[in-house]
Amino acid sequence: MSKHLHHDIVIIGAGAAGLTLALELANEHKVAILTKGDISEGSTLYAQGGVAAVMSDKDTVDSHVQDTINAGAELGNEDAIRFTVENSKPSIDWLIDQGVPFTRNGESDDYHLTKEGGHSHRRIIHAADATGLAISQTLVKNALAHPNIHFYPDRVAIDLVTTQKLGLSEQNRVIGLYALNQKTDTVEVFHAHRVALATGGSSKVYLYTSNPDTASGDGIAMAWRAGCRVGNMEFNQFHPTCLYDAKAKTFLISEAVRGEGGRLLLPDGTRFMFNFDDRGELAPRDIVARAIDHEMKRLGVKHVLLDISHKDPEFIKEHFPTIYKRCLNYGHDMTKGPIPVVPAAHYTCGGVVVDQHGTTDVTDLYAIGEASYTGLHGANRLASNSLLECIVYARSAAQKMLADNEPRADYQIPDWDSSKVTDSDEDVVITHNWHELRRFMWDYVGIVRTNKRLLRAKHRVDLLLSEIEEFYSNYRVSADLLELRNLAVVADLIIQSAMARKESRGLHFTLDYPDKHENSTPTILKPRIRSSELENPSACPHIA
Repeated sequence: MSKHLHHDIVIIGAGAAGLTLALELANEHKVAILTKGDISEGSTLYAQGGVAAVMSDKDTVDSHVQDTINAGAELGNEDAIRFTVENSKPSIDWLIDQGVPFTRNGESDDYHLTKEGGHSHRRIIHAADATGLAISQTLVKNALAHPNIHFYPDRVAIDLVTTQKLGLSEQNRVIGLYALNQKTDTVEVFHAHRVALATGGSSKVYLYTSNPDTASGDGIAMAWRAGCRVGNMEFNQFHPTCLYDAKAKTFLISEAVRGEGGRLLLPDGTRFMFNFDDRGELAPRDIVARAIDHEMKRLGVKHVLLDISHKDPEFIKEHFPTIYKRCLNYGHDMTKGPIPVVPAAHYTCGGVVVDQHGTTDVTDLYAIGEASYTGLHGANRLASNSLLECIVYARSAAQKMLADNEPRADYQIPDWDSSKVTDSDEDVVITHNWHELRRFMWDYVGIVRTNKRLLRAKHRVDLLLSEIEEFYSNYRVSADLLELRNLAVVADLIIQSAMARKESRGLHFTLDYPDKHENSTPTILKPRIRSSELENPSACPHIA
């Protein structure tokens, strides 16, 4: 018998988006938050730079909107962009009310605003160089103190349960989900009137990433299997500057370092960014990442250098205390000389297609944060717009849910049945497929692409999907298997989207189509063939 748990709303993920949504709903609803590991683990925790918002009299909404459009290579949705920017100041005020300790200008009441690549004004409000940590700690503390918010750590979501999947209704309405309890190694059934996917992005699909291990595209893959469209999955942002050190595992060096005067250098000390863009080191991330990739391949070197040592040491320590200490731990003193950096997969600009309230194609299913595609980012994300998107859309989703008084029926969800599957003695297959997937995605679907590389990747992912589905159907589920299953789905969506775009734009650069199209549109994929579970519930060996 499966354990059944009932809540009004289940949120998968406890980053900025998930926690904001929970706190906005908890006075009226019983909320469950599922996390894979510790309740504070996620991409928000590692976000260094800050939150972009129009906070200064010298700045304007129109300016922020235009910067976002430009960074997104004119592929962003202007309505979504304007909606986000217009709600930036109220969102920051909300975070301040929650107690987030943003950095001030000395002893004044004014907040310190910094400038990052692609921005025309200083508009990045931050908490030193650990903004995500400050936001995460504050929101987690507040959520833990709320009696209506219940955390379920060490849960890996397996799949959403919809009325259509169970043959209960023609309308595709989400009514809950299955989740693996990693502590008990059992599958639990979560019942909910609404489900929100706040699972983050899918950068773990690449061999090198700045993201935590949780970024395996779970929400995107589950939504796709449930019947949701996805958009712009070909646009994967590679952060240009991650610390190159075997022990560091590509520790991210904030864009703010370049914003405050950091220079990119070749191994011989020569600056090179002005050879690629008039903005130099302050060019948008896709341009900087491609420039570094080009120079590394041209010279056959493993990294380039980032140098801010010409600035006063106390300035560096004050503005980048976390980065300074971490680099020092690895033997790199950024106050005395340059540090080695490389690009790494950093942010998923596409995701589950949603509207301005985070609603998806499946009734009562929401997607917020990096798991969603709102239209804000276009073909590239403007620095520090991501945390802003999390707060704005989580609060908007909450308003939608609170205003919806439509009664929901209580559906019966079948137990998870493990009687038809066995324990695997071939875990080496999972490990091998895991490494193969991430390697060919890095080699064939990385910063620079070609038709041949994409075709090779498509062939390999099709074989992997078949192998993984067979493995999933015959063996007990594990966290590694579930993440691999989701990553393979996301990899396929990325490859399909990349193959469909016959131009180079933003983060998608292909040698076969180096020019932009004049009238480009977003890439929207719609599930054409349902999974066996969606077409025939009895075909899934795990549903009783």
